[in-house]
Amino acid sequence: MAKGNNVYKDAYNRCLGLLEAAGSLPSEPELGATLGVSRTTVRSVLARMAETGLIAWNKRDKKALRKPCPDDFFPVAETDSPSEIIERSFVRRLLGAGAEAGTQINELELARELGVGTTSVREFLIRFSRFGLIEKRRNSHWVLKGFTRDFALELTEIREMFELRSAAAFAALPQDDPAWAELDRLESEHHALARAIATRFNEFSELDERFHRLIHRASLNRFIVDFYDVIAMIFHYHYQWNKADERQRNETALQEHLAYIAALRSRDPAKVDAACRRHLNSARQTLLISMPETAGDAEIPAE
Repeated sequence: MAKGNNVYKDAYNRCLGLLEAAGSLPSEPELGATLGVSRTTVRSVLARMAETGLIAWNKRDKKALRKPCPDDFFPVAETDSPSEIIERSFVRRLLGAGAEAGTQINELELARELGVGTTSVREFLIRFSRFGLIEKRRNSHWVLKGFTRDFALELTEIREMFELRSAAAFAALPQDDPAWAELDRLESEHHALARAIATRFNEFSELDERFHRLIHRASLNRFIVDFYDVIAMIFHYHYQWNKADERQRNETALQEHLAYIAALRSRDPAKVDAACRRHLNSARQTLLISMPETAGDAEIPAE
């Protein structure tokens, strides 16, 4: 996927969010500043919106013709940043391989598999290494260190602190903030998945990740948002290695999400706090139960 195309699709989706929330669009320079893209990209976005009948666009005049619908948006997977693409592909690779402590990771091989540059892969691995999940070895090699029960407990404690704060911040967002429109779309996806849970239950993990990322972004705290990378890797992928009762676990979590969303919409701090704590407690239990008794005890070969 070309980076430029990726940037354009992300800008387009965010512009749809602005139109959905405000019912109008600002000037081209203001749009460029808000979206963080070039004037050329802004014009490409406006041209597509005109082609699809969302707006009437004549030079500086932009008139809204209709509200965006879910089909107007590009799929989220097509709007991810290069780093998000690497992360998602990397964790899926580990999940598929059933990787355990001591699993060797080679930068060059991983870059070839993902179709990205080795520099991007190295930056990604360095970023994760500070959490103690992987360790650098010689000659572009890394080793997965595994997840201990103590590590999981420490992680859940920090996660709960961060998400409770983020959920409270989300509920306090102005009504015209684009995050509410994105929450509407995610809620629709939750209902669609719930209707087909018997055959699509394994799709929940990615939806779960996007839902919690949206909440964490409301904190407007770069450290909370950055920390969510390691949360996503463990909570949304690692615990799936235990497939027992996966459908039931995902169905329960999905219903907890819907209750969580309803609490956010209520803007009642007590309801938001209760729904958030209920879901995070379930996530904690799911993670701990899924870990084998010897999790993280495997010795990592020394060089």
